[in-house]
Amino acid sequence: MKKLIIAATLSVCALPAWAEVSVSEAYVRAVPANQINSAAFMTLTNKGESDLALISATSSAAKTVELHTHQHDNGVMRMRRIDEIQLPAGEAVTLQPGGLHVMLIGLTQPLNPDQNVDLTLKFSDNSEEVLNVPVKSVVGMMPNKTPHAQHHNTNQ
Repeated sequence: MKKLIIAATLSVCALPAWAEVSVSEAYVRAVPANQINSAAFMTLTNKGESDLALISATSSAAKTVELHTHQHDNGVMRMRRIDEIQLPAGEAVTLQPGGLHVMLIGLTQPLNPDQNVDLTLKFSDNSEEVLNVPVKSVVGMMPNKTPHAQHHNTNQ
């Protein structure tokens, strides 16, 4: 009986991140055909008991995918690439315009509303979450309608 309990405990402790991190309200911003960059937004909820981090992402819709945040720089909001997005145990982290987000750089296809884009999220425990994310128009959704890539800077 003791061996069975130990085996069950080990299997519960070894759950992959997809069982611990739930993704909700995910979407990719639709952009005009001449726009070469876009971004993905979502809420990531770490339902596990251990802290995790989102450490990278990939998509066939872009040549490069980076994790980004916005920072004030001499009175101007600028995007900055970051190495990871912390996902504290038991908490939700929202990736949203003007804050943390997944940047799609060098789009390989048009991003029109009502289509979907593949997006794979990789976590600090080496697990991955494969998503099929809807493309949505954000006109009227953001308070500042300045194009997202206007102040793009990947220097840290």
